[in-house]
Amino acid sequence: MKKINSFVIGSVAVALGIMFLGAFIYNGIAYFKDSERVVSVKGLSEREVKADKVIWPLVYKQAGNDISALYKNIEQTNNKIIKFLLDNGIAKNEITVAPVSVLDADAERYSDNNAKFRYKAVSVITVVTGNVDTVLKLMSKQNDLIKQGIALSVGDYQYQTIYSYNGLNDIKPEMIVEATKNARLAAEKFAKDSASKLGKIKTANQGQLTISDRDNNTPYIKSIRVVTTIQYYLKD
Repeated sequence: MKKINSFVIGSVAVALGIMFLGAFIYNGIAYFKDSERVVSVKGLSEREVKADKVIWPLVYKQAGNDISALYKNIEQTNNKIIKFLLDNGIAKNEITVAPVSVLDADAERYSDNNAKFRYKAVSVITVVTGNVDTVLKLMSKQNDLIKQGIALSVGDYQYQTIYSYNGLNDIKPEMIVEATKNARLAAEKFAKDSASKLGKIKTANQGQLTISDRDNNTPYIKSIRVVTTIQYYLKD
């Protein structure tokens, strides 16, 4: 009798174990299926801002056969350019004069013996300032320098005017919030269109903040973009 009871109890225990295991497996499969129902969306936030810093190199070139006279002429020209800058709102501590670069044609291995001038000099005066509007106005007044016989070089890839924006940390949090909000709106629309409900976030990627010139004609206007990528669970 004891053997029968032990057998019955053992059988019941096994049956209950199989039942609970089956329920566990079922629930696990159901959860797995739900967890795999996800939607991946991107949220975008964009801003246009004006540059708050500019590096403006003023470059000119001169040539001659008398090195002393050439340096004297460059010094006079530099003084005229600096006066032009100071008279139009640029501070003295925002102006830097680089050492003059001089090429001696006679010292060059492959020089042109028929060159008109032996010495060719390049002088660079750089303005670094947060007064972007002042620089833009000065750029439009370069004719004042031409009237003094000073022709600035343009289009030299070595001496490009650089505009930058340094307030990214101030606007980045707000842009991330906006991008995240737009991502959720896109996910909610997808869930609604697919007769589902939006669940919790599975993964989120804040993404990169990028800054670029708005266009080639207005490099002092910057376009800032933040893109977030978020995966949401979907449920019935």
